[in-house]
Amino acid sequence: MSKNLVEAGLPKISEALASLADRSETSVALTERCLSAIDSRDGVVNAYLSVDREGALAQARRADAGEATGPLAGIPIGIKDVLAVEGQPATAGSKILEGYHPPYTATAVRRLQDAGAVLLGKINCDEFAMGSSNENSAYGPVRNPHDTDRVPGGSSGGSAAAVAAGMALATLGTDTGGSIRQPASFCGVVGLLPTYGRVSRYGLIAFASSLDRIGPFTSSTRDAALVLGAIAGHDPLDATSSTIAVPDYTRDIDRGVKGLRLGVPSEYFAEGLDPEVRRPVEETIEKLRAAGAEIVPVSLPHTRYAVPTYYVIATAEASSNLARFDGVRYGYRACDAKTLSDMYRLSREGGFGPEVKRRILLGTYVLSAGYYDAYYKKAQQVRRLLTDDFLTAFGQVDAILTPTAPTAAFKLGEKTDDPMAMYLADIYTVTASLAGICGLSVPCGTTSDKLPVGLQILGKHFDESTLFRVGQAVENLPR
Repeated sequence: MSKNLVEAGLPKISEALASLADRSETSVALTERCLSAIDSRDGVVNAYLSVDREGALAQARRADAGEATGPLAGIPIGIKDVLAVEGQPATAGSKILEGYHPPYTATAVRRLQDAGAVLLGKINCDEFAMGSSNENSAYGPVRNPHDTDRVPGGSSGGSAAAVAAGMALATLGTDTGGSIRQPASFCGVVGLLPTYGRVSRYGLIAFASSLDRIGPFTSSTRDAALVLGAIAGHDPLDATSSTIAVPDYTRDIDRGVKGLRLGVPSEYFAEGLDPEVRRPVEETIEKLRAAGAEIVPVSLPHTRYAVPTYYVIATAEASSNLARFDGVRYGYRACDAKTLSDMYRLSREGGFGPEVKRRILLGTYVLSAGYYDAYYKKAQQVRRLLTDDFLTAFGQVDAILTPTAPTAAFKLGEKTDDPMAMYLADIYTVTASLAGICGLSVPCGTTSDKLPVGLQILGKHFDESTLFRVGQAVENLPR
């Protein structure tokens, strides 16, 4: 039977920080509230794969004693299980990494620790971040707290669901083709895709290295700005991380949209967009116009090629990255193999799920001799065209507004037998992933069934500040 397990009682991070500062709230009490929510709701939602109860309470006590300081001191946060945390499980939602405990911590997570955050545990996700519904985890699907018969989106569905169900004040997720923004839309929370290179990928179990990005889920735009400020910045351990200075993302967040030029691409409002999603998105755009923004039609003409381009590039990189999981170094190893070749085959056959196998096979094919130029090279050329579309559009506007997803959250099992229908759930998000730009999904309304709908705000490279400014304005609009 469907249940609504949304919890709106937790404070926003900005509110919690104020309460912690004036001693009207303690980190231990905040952490216990999150742990209590996990105990009471997660048996249904299935957002957490492991919970570090004692470790979290110990961190909270240190924050209350003034021993842990920083911009997020005392704030309970969950971590998607594709990010390494020393001594804790790191399964990437896969059987092939069952029992693996990394000896190091991802830079983004370490920066949360340095900022004083309390780490609650590791969060469920689609296996190796491959999926749009969080039904591909080896440890069972995650359920949407708004309607437990529906998916939370993927691959970071567990991270979105944990915030929506009050099981963390914020979480970290990863976005390769929409895996933060789409579940944020489905679960009615805020989800940020930072510019590629803004947040270090060191310690992230890779899916597609030129696309993977780490970002936060929160219950407000201001909270997302606070978390990004803590985790962003250059990292010498990641050669792709940018040396561009990290600004104060909250400085201009309350300026509103008056004077901003906001683009609306016709390609994102064509056939395939559910009318139940179109209505709140278009109403929000009109309210932004009334708030002083100039709404400008723009065109992103190569959008129709984005999904096939993404699935060629992403699967090719997945094929390469996942070659390391062979039963030799770490993780699952088939115990009944008689030869080395059998061990490779049986370990990968038993350790990987069907969606991961599908993507490895497709990626291996497009990289094979005779097909590399026809598929992978061509996809990279189209990627450049998609990037140029955005660069041209951003010559006219400050940000771009689109739906985050073509539909609201769909039923569990509804698309599991139709991979193409599942892949098309990313149709509005993969373009920004391919172009390397930043994007923010903020709740903008609901369907007639009270399911959340997200507005996607896309910004120029390293211009997250404008995203936060628009996102905050959306939150302040009259409902």
